[in-house]
Amino acid sequence: MARLRRFCPVGIPQHVVQRGNNRRICFGAEEDYIAYAHWLKEYADKFGVSVHAWVFMTNHVHLLVTPNETDGVSLMMQALGRRYVQYFNRAYRTSGTLWEGRFKASIVQSETYLLQCYQYIELNPVRAKMVEDPLEYQWSSYRINALGVHSELCSPHREYLALADQKDERLRVYRELFRRHVSHDLLTEIRQALNMGMALGNEKFKDELEELYLRRVRPGTRGRPKT
Repeated sequence: MARLRRFCPVGIPQHVVQRGNNRRICFGAEEDYIAYAHWLKEYADKFGVSVHAWVFMTNHVHLLVTPNETDGVSLMMQALGRRYVQYFNRAYRTSGTLWEGRFKASIVQSETYLLQCYQYIELNPVRAKMVEDPLEYQWSSYRINALGVHSELCSPHREYLALADQKDERLRVYRELFRRHVSHDLLTEIRQALNMGMALGNEKFKDELEELYLRRVRPGTRGRPKT
């Protein structure tokens, strides 16, 4: 079966994951994380992508982003992937493929799933039992979104800003979200949407996407205008 062309509608958030080939380590030292974050910022700016949340794990990365220009996410990830592979191979005197094929991505419904994707991403180190609290993990956006640590990379999404008018209250409300871990059912839903490149949202959201873009956004469903 032919794979679907990248679906990257402007203004709609996407959850992106890029994994190391055969679970290969992608970050071996602090300098690697710093370099990746630097180039992520550079190419996000260049291709018009807002970055809302992230986590850099040992052998993969998760990003929550919104493209503001056509094909922005694809162009950003392609440029970032190439640049980082060149750096990594030079630094570790290796060669060949670092990443596991194409990155995976799913479109996210802002109103119902976006903040839960923030949680899913920033709780990755906790689920991996690397830390007990997301605050303890340096290479994620949690400290920015929960404590207000300054970041040139992070662009708050409107759903995040809507948590409260005042910054201190917004940070408090955001931290409260993390008192409840993402449910098992939601974990499964997020992972399935991501692995299959489908939309994460309710049925109305998926219907609207399929009608507007004439594009399948769920398994086994062909998007076409309804009469």
